[in-house]
Amino acid sequence: MKKKYQPLDFSAVSTYSLASRDNKVNIADHFAGEIRAGLSLREFATRLPRLLGAESLQAVAELVVAARQKRKPVILAIGGHVIKCGLQPVLKGLIEAGAISAVAMNGSAAIHDFEVSLIGATSEDVGAVLHAGDFGFSAETGQGMNRALAAARESGAGFGQAIGAHILAANHPHADYSLLACCVKHGIPATVHVALGTDIIHQHPEADGAVTGEMSYRDFKLLAAVVAELGDGGLWLNVGSAVLLPEVFLKALSVAQNLGHQVSNFSTANFDMIQHYRPLQNVIKRPTSGGGKGYTITGHHEINIPLLAALIHEGLAEAGLQGEEV
Repeated sequence: MKKKYQPLDFSAVSTYSLASRDNKVNIADHFAGEIRAGLSLREFATRLPRLLGAESLQAVAELVVAARQKRKPVILAIGGHVIKCGLQPVLKGLIEAGAISAVAMNGSAAIHDFEVSLIGATSEDVGAVLHAGDFGFSAETGQGMNRALAAARESGAGFGQAIGAHILAANHPHADYSLLACCVKHGIPATVHVALGTDIIHQHPEADGAVTGEMSYRDFKLLAAVVAELGDGGLWLNVGSAVLLPEVFLKALSVAQNLGHQVSNFSTANFDMIQHYRPLQNVIKRPTSGGGKGYTITGHHEINIPLLAALIHEGLAEAGLQGEEV
């Protein structure tokens, strides 16, 4: 027989005074300030709510300034979409200000950066050309990048150095928009981490897997050297890479620890339009489990990264560090 239920009588429910309750949000500590016309950037920043994503964004900007003051690395790791969002001028400004110590990217980011420097445009319409067998076969991209890698092999340079130096040496018309060229020009590590078969230059007749692999492996070793210095105040920023760069970071961190470097008490942040498993585990949680903190900022790169850069520049200016050499 099914049991018949009678509605509960709420008349005896106990209550308490609202004034006695602990609250996670209050006007004095968390609410946004008034936004009006004519605010300076600093005034705008101080009016952001001190909670959730806005608080994390401000915290990351403050960590960049603090790392700069301690002369600890700030490593920017980016996926290809960051370049396709046209953020090179923003990132270049941070490099020139000394806020970014090293840049790591995947193969697609390097390709988009190369194409922008050469013709001022990138990102072909894949769907329109895939079934015609034309996707990814631009001669200038495949020939230019593969030849630059092969030519630099004997010099001991890595992938990022080879492409950035080639862009400058070949006097690409839009070299000022190249992040790799900017890194080479300012003497900071630029590393490219490739998964063979994932990038359009791998399908060109001049592609050489041995060259590509060796040049990218050199960059992994170089990146590991920078990661080894992250401890006690450094910062790893993962922007728009859901798999490859979080994995590269974890392995670079592991090898640095294995070789005796004490890499702890540093911070990480993951910027992406959605949060994925590997960045959460391999950037936010696992690396900072020995000390430090990880931050997640969800949203569009073309909005969040300029906001972050603006906050960093303000912080550097207040600290008297704008434009100072790292």
